Order: sequence, then C-alpha cells, then structure tokens
Amino acid sequence: MGILEGKRALIVGVASNKSIAWGVAQAMRREGADLAFTYQTERLRSRVEDFAAECNSEITVPCDVQSDDEIQNVFNHLDDYWGHLDILIHSVAYAPRESLQGEYLDSVTREGFRIAHEISSYSFAALGNAARPLMKGRAGAMLTLSYLGAVRTMPSYNVMGLAKASLEANVRYMAEGLGPEGIRVNAISAGPIRTLAASGVKDLRKFLGYVENTAPLRRNVTTEEVGNAAAFLCSDMASAITGEITYVDCGFNIMGMAGL
Repeated sequence: MGILEGKRALIVGVASNKSIAWGVAQAMRREGADLAFTYQTERLRSRVEDFAAECNSEITVPCDVQSDDEIQNVFNHLDDYWGHLDILIHSVAYAPRESLQGEYLDSVTREGFRIAHEISSYSFAALGNAARPLMKGRAGAMLTLSYLGAVRTMPSYNVMGLAKASLEANVRYMAEGLGPEGIRVNAISAGPIRTLAASGVKDLRKFLGYVENTAPLRRNVTTEEVGNAAAFLCSDMASAITGEITYVDCGFNIMGMAGL
C-alpha cells in the first residue's frame, strides 16, 4: 500500500510532461492518491486531460489563478466530485520575459513586479484559502515549489527571486494560520530543471552545467526525485513537518566556495 493511499490531491500547474508538477503527480499516483488537475487555458485543456487519464482521473478544471472566480469554481467542482480534499499542490510561477533579462534594476518595472508576485506568490494564498473548507480537520497538506533564487542572487532571475522570497514567507504565515485546523504547509526548493517555465531564464544551460559540476552529488535533480519528496511531505509520515522549505537539489544549496 502506498503512503498516500486514500488521499485526494489537486495538482495546479501541470503544463508539460517535463514539468515538476507532472513529476509530483506521477509520484503521488504511484503512492495511491486520487488526483484532480487544473489547466490554465483552453489551449492546454486536451493536454492536461491526457495527463489526467494517465493517472486514471477524469477531473480537470479550468483555473486562471489571476481570477478569484475561477479559483473558487475549482473547489466548488471538487466538492461535487469528492466532498473533501487532502492535498493541494501549487506549481505556478510567471514573470514577463523582459523582466528576466539583464540586471535587476535595468529590467524591473512596476507592472512586471506586480505580475510576478500575483501569479507566483499570491496565487498560493488564494488557492489555500479557497481549499480550506474542504481540507479542514483532515490532516491536510499544502505544498508549493520554490527555488534557491529566493535567498541567493541568481543571474537574470531578477524579480522572480523576489516573488519566490514572498512565496516562502507565504508558506510560513500559512503554516501558522492553518496549523490549528490540522493543515500543514510546506515548500520544496528544487534545483534547476529544464522545464517549460525555466526556459524563460537566460543561460539555463549554463546553470545546469554549473550545478552538475558543483553540487555534492555532481548531478542535477530530476522531476521524479522532486515528486518523491513531495509525496513524502504530503503523507502522514511527515505529520509533524510544517512551515519548512526543503531543498531537493543534490545538495547545491549548501555550497559556498568550491573547486579550489
């Protein structure tokens, strides 16, 4: 029996079969969870429906996280199907491409700052608040995806680093607020992975090469490994873990000066 047997999980953010959210979905299905998925636009609908079918799920719901009405509709829909929810996975991040080029102060704008924070950070709080009634008292778990750029400067990561820092603060405040209701909130800070979202970051190939040569394990992390960590953090085996940012990056985050 899997560690998520009997659990019901909503996956927000699957965009391709190389996305971290898909690695999480596969691990959770393997461990026995029943899954539901959201898709952002009609263009992505058939793709996400195919992913859902691979996980023996028929539940796919539209959700543009910039719309409070669409967010609420997701949980109204789930209430019709399930009546409760155990796990919420948030794998959503976006900043305008021009904000991820050059030096931070040269590229940051008021509008780019707003968009990055609204989509990448606020959306987790909005989804968490809407999910709350279905999760209350069920030893629920909410999980989001962060990156080392939240606490370290990274070339061209720019305003996304600030948005991820906001997201990590979100995790702590949500964990404190939802703890009395039995809901845990955590984040995984994954190493760089060649995903659709990461393709907007300049020099990603150099990032991957640098991590491979520097991380203690001398390789990059995979979506499968991030998925395995997510399955654990959302299982009852992690019942006393909340408010944490867990690094799944082959140890890269511990490095200071290397290779002397």
